[in-house]
Amino acid sequence: MLFEDEIMADPLNAEFTKKGWRPVYWIDEQARILIIGQAPGRKVQDTGIMWNDASGDRLREWLGVDRDTFYHSGLFAVLPMDCYYPGKASSGDKPPRKEFAEQWHTRMLAKMPDIKLTILIGSYAQRYYLGLSRQARITDVIQNYQSYLPKYLPIVHPSPRNNIWLKRNPWFEQEVIPELQKKVQAIMKES
Repeated sequence: MLFEDEIMADPLNAEFTKKGWRPVYWIDEQARILIIGQAPGRKVQDTGIMWNDASGDRLREWLGVDRDTFYHSGLFAVLPMDCYYPGKASSGDKPPRKEFAEQWHTRMLAKMPDIKLTILIGSYAQRYYLGLSRQARITDVIQNYQSYLPKYLPIVHPSPRNNIWLKRNPWFEQEVIPELQKKVQAIMKES
């Protein structure tokens, strides 16, 4: 995999390399749709397969694609804000390390020149790529998703932890998800 040996040799990642962990991401030079999320969860880190959990099942549903298309079509790439599981926090996982994206994303993105849509999942990716302040409300960002198109489409993290948010914001699945599916299908037809 492109960059894997360099990432593992980077002193920034020494603690993970010592554990025998491999960075979890995938870059496909033919990819048309890029998904940028936060960092792999523990299950994903253990399997080495991005979005290989309940969040991934919901994400594929939202995208309108099956597992085979998601993993094997060559249309999708996944670049998390950090390629390693950051560990547990008091509620949920620790945030991704900011310096990882700063050091690696530009080089990794350069290997994917044909990206037509970047889906920004969650606050870390949205703040980083949209230049948002810490005070920006992610609900407002997602509600105003059209202002970031055609390059970016911000969405809430598909984690089951966000079920309450989804219930409080039914417009997301009524308006944003159909638009997301429409964009994904259009890109797939072009390819």
